[in-house]
Amino acid sequence: MAIRMIRTVPDEVLTKKCREVTEFDQRLFTLLDDMYDTMKEKNGVGLAAPQVGILRRVAVIDIGEGKIELVNPKIIARSKETEVTDEGCLSLPGAVGSVERPKSVTVIAQDRNGKEFQIVGKGLLARAFCHEIDHLDGVMYTTHVQGEIHY
Repeated sequence: MAIRMIRTVPDEVLTKKCREVTEFDQRLFTLLDDMYDTMKEKNGVGLAAPQVGILRRVAVIDIGEGKIELVNPKIIARSKETEVTDEGCLSLPGAVGSVERPKSVTVIAQDRNGKEFQIVGKGLLARAFCHEIDHLDGVMYTTHVQGEIHY
C-alpha cells in the first residue's frame, strides 16, 4: 500500500470534526491499509484519518499486540481511575507532554466491513483509543497537557 503524508500542526484539518463513515467499500479498505502502513513507517502506535487529511471517523492502532481498525468509534465507558503519562503525536513531531487519561476505556466501533464490535482497552491501549478518538473530534492531545510541552 501507499505511505501517506502526515499532516502536522498548524494544519487546520487537525482541528475539524470528522464525519461518520457510511460506505464500507474499497476506498475505505485502501484508506485503512494506507493508514496502517503510514503509522508503522513513522513508528507510531495510532493514526487517525484527519492526520492524513481525510475527515472521516477512522483510526488504526497497534501497540504491539496486532492491528486494530476503528470505524465510527465511540468511547462508551471510562474507568474512574486515571494515570498521567507522557504522550506524543505524529502530527507534532518531537513534542511530548504529560496527559491524564483513564486507565481503562470501552469502545464501540465498526470494522472495515461495517460489523459493530466492542473492545476494552487498558493502559497504553486505553490511552491510544482516547488519543485517536480525540483526533476524530478535532482535539489534539496538547489541549490536555499538564504543564509544559517538551521538544
